[in-house]
Amino acid sequence: MIGGRRPLPGRKLGDRRVRVERPHAPYFRWSGAGQLTARAAASRPTTASGRWWAAVRALFLGRPLASDEEAGERLSKKKALAIFSSDAISSSAYATEEILRVLVIGGAVFLAFGLQIAIAIAILLAIVAFSYRQVCLAYPTGGGSYSVSKVNFGRRASLIAASALLIDYVMTVAVSISSAVEQITAALPVLLPEKVLIGVIAIALVTLGNLRGLREAGNIFAVPTYLFVGSALLMIAIGTFRIVILGEHGDFPRQLADQTIATTQSAVALLLLRAFAAGAVALTGTEAIATGVPAFKPPEARNAATTLAVMAGLLGVLFVGITFLAVNYGAVNVGGADGQTVIAQVARRVYGDNSIPFFLFQGFTAVLLVLAANTSFNAFPRLLAILAQDGFAPRQFGFRGDRLAFSYGIVILAVVAGSLVVAFNGETHLLIPLYAVGVFIDFTISQSGMVRHWLRERPPGFVQRLAINAVGALLTGVVAIVVAIAKAPTSFIVLILMAVLFGVMSFVRRQYDQQAAELEVREDVVFDRPHREQRVVVPVNGINRTVVQAVTFARTLAADVRAVYVTEDPDDGEALRQRWQRQLPGVPLVIVESPYRAIISPVIAYLDVLDKAWPPDKEAPITIVVLPEYVARHWWDRVLYNQTARRLRRALLGREHTVIADVPYRRGA
Repeated sequence: MIGGRRPLPGRKLGDRRVRVERPHAPYFRWSGAGQLTARAAASRPTTASGRWWAAVRALFLGRPLASDEEAGERLSKKKALAIFSSDAISSSAYATEEILRVLVIGGAVFLAFGLQIAIAIAILLAIVAFSYRQVCLAYPTGGGSYSVSKVNFGRRASLIAASALLIDYVMTVAVSISSAVEQITAALPVLLPEKVLIGVIAIALVTLGNLRGLREAGNIFAVPTYLFVGSALLMIAIGTFRIVILGEHGDFPRQLADQTIATTQSAVALLLLRAFAAGAVALTGTEAIATGVPAFKPPEARNAATTLAVMAGLLGVLFVGITFLAVNYGAVNVGGADGQTVIAQVARRVYGDNSIPFFLFQGFTAVLLVLAANTSFNAFPRLLAILAQDGFAPRQFGFRGDRLAFSYGIVILAVVAGSLVVAFNGETHLLIPLYAVGVFIDFTISQSGMVRHWLRERPPGFVQRLAINAVGALLTGVVAIVVAIAKAPTSFIVLILMAVLFGVMSFVRRQYDQQAAELEVREDVVFDRPHREQRVVVPVNGINRTVVQAVTFARTLAADVRAVYVTEDPDDGEALRQRWQRQLPGVPLVIVESPYRAIISPVIAYLDVLDKAWPPDKEAPITIVVLPEYVARHWWDRVLYNQTARRLRRALLGREHTVIADVPYRRGA
């Protein structure tokens, strides 16, 4: 027994730190002096509507998690590979198609260049991945190119990197979901009219999974990711065996046979550059692991670097392998192919038309593409949280929800990406031109920052790392220019959006800096006891329990307490005064007549009169306005009560020398 009460269940008094195993219960620990002290925690909802809402949230999101449970939500390398690599791995499902969409302009003869372009992109991927392994090890706090550029180049470069990343994370969700729906409709054409609805539902489901927290998201997403990887590797192995050993090949659509462009050297070079720029979407998502290093289990940096290497290897094999099969089987997305996606055509050829393995593979591909959006749902909110900590985004984005997820960032990403899917009618090829431009800008900034990092730190063996990052910065810088030119004028939209985000983040930081300057307190200032006088004004609507409680509270604040009653009927006011003097003696009641039936402006006018009546040679007192409020029992009752109090609070907010105090009255108080 403690204080006449039984110990709460689930608590052992001999422990240094104990928890009451019950949602919303207080959290206790022993202080250094050996006494039990309570630590702040979520309080149990006191209203019926609050309990109902808490039950709904618990059903969909799970029980709330305490901050110190965050370590248990960290990801192993296997789960992290599924969560952070699903975007990069899934790009193999549409990157090949984007290359062939461009090469098909030159006719069948140019499609053979698809494999060489894929190999070139895979080499670039290896360089970028190796560079980002160094980022993981050098900057284990996460943030990716934003953190690198902030340390090495300063604010402006870091905001450019952050704005590009935010845009590409949004585009990742929109493109991945749209591509997933295309895989579904390729297998089940009857669903084609509902593709936008399917895409929006998919975004909602991924959002819900992420709101439940990292560990549960890993459990949900790991299986589909590995099923796709396994079935895709099997498809590549079977197809390669048939092509290389059995000599099996396909035919390109007939309408490409006579199609060709002028085979001048400049025309060929331009076509290949455009195809390379289109296929560069395969590198999107590479940075996500570097951004999310803190989500890994210890040692965070080492585990993240290892996961990044595995991801790059898998993506390279899948991308080159699928491109090899597509080129040899003549799989291109033109009218002759009945509008089927390239990867669907390859799967039909390898697994058999309308066979069970084909439908399973299409299902795995669609699910992975849906879950690929999950990479952004982890990286986008985490980057926003880092920006919020640095003062470049509203601080709400740095708050974790009940499940330790950055809920505000998750919801914002879902809304914006869903809007893009609806606006572009779920067409992947319309969204792709907005993609990848920002990614290579980030790659360039990040790797240039790492060059400066090695030059400044000069650790053992830094020359080799410096060379890798320098080559990577040069290559990705050239690719960024090529992609921007090849995708013009659409790429200019991305650059404009980056400029807008840059301006918004700078504005937010400026506002926070101004607020900090206004609220700053010098360390050499000592504050004595308060010496300003106080007076209390209580707006009332009659005599009832809410008013009596508010007046009683007001009497504890100051000796000068007065109530204000606004009325349009002087007789009604006089009747209330007589009753007031009898039931609440010692507190004067001021009757303010309002012939035009206003309520708020007469109260403010009365406060102005009080201020003007104060002697000018004395410091103005603090006026405390105490607002009586009735706590409604049900959510539907809230529209019936306290509307005048809310309007008065808004009107008084920011008034000089004025403090507002709400005094809620609850039934039974």
